[in-house]
Amino acid sequence: MDNFQIETAQNISITQNAAGVGERILAFLIDGLIMLAYIILAALLMGGLEGNSGQEWLFMSVILLPLLLYYLIWESLWNGQTPGKAALYLRVVKLDGSKPAFSNFLVRWLLRLVDITLTSGSVAVVTILMNGRGQRLGDLAAGTTVISERVRTGLDNTLLVNIPDDYRPVYPQVTMLSDNDVQEIKEIYRASLRNSNFKVIGKLSNKVSALLQVSPQETPVQFLKTVLKDYSYYTRQ
Repeated sequence: MDNFQIETAQNISITQNAAGVGERILAFLIDGLIMLAYIILAALLMGGLEGNSGQEWLFMSVILLPLLLYYLIWESLWNGQTPGKAALYLRVVKLDGSKPAFSNFLVRWLLRLVDITLTSGSVAVVTILMNGRGQRLGDLAAGTTVISERVRTGLDNTLLVNIPDDYRPVYPQVTMLSDNDVQEIKEIYRASLRNSNFKVIGKLSNKVSALLQVSPQETPVQFLKTVLKDYSYYTRQ
């Protein structure tokens, strides 16, 4: 799984977790099984029709249309997910983390013909591996990517954050905070960054600075980041 950073209009860096090729292939297979089940059901229903060729063609057209539009319908109506993507906690988003417009979904759906259908997925796989942002050709053209929302076990899910060995804390008052306080701050801070909700970050910064009785000179984002680093520093001592 590749991580990459994007810069918002407010010059804030947000880390996205690009979905791995293996995850995307597995999601594709799950969606393929769903479509196969749909085809089998449709065939059984067609078996009950009388031999009227006109009716059969009409029925086939109606049945095949949802298959043709499967990815476009699901992703545009289900917030960037198909059943296969949802099963693996994957989602189509714009590069800034926001929800794509219908036009974005339409562009990436149209280019499936080149990415996947005509080339058996080889173009998509090569492009994703070389791109570094989890983008196939359709994503490159649409300005989208597929991210993983799976919760990973590791430092990100603890109270601690990465700090360099020579780090020097700025706010010793953070020792007043409890583990629960810091966990809540960290969760709200990171969720707000992912959603570009800087109003919530500003309110959180005001609340934390009042709690610590400090007057930070940094931006709200930088202040909260410093608070988390300082707490990690004192926790490790």
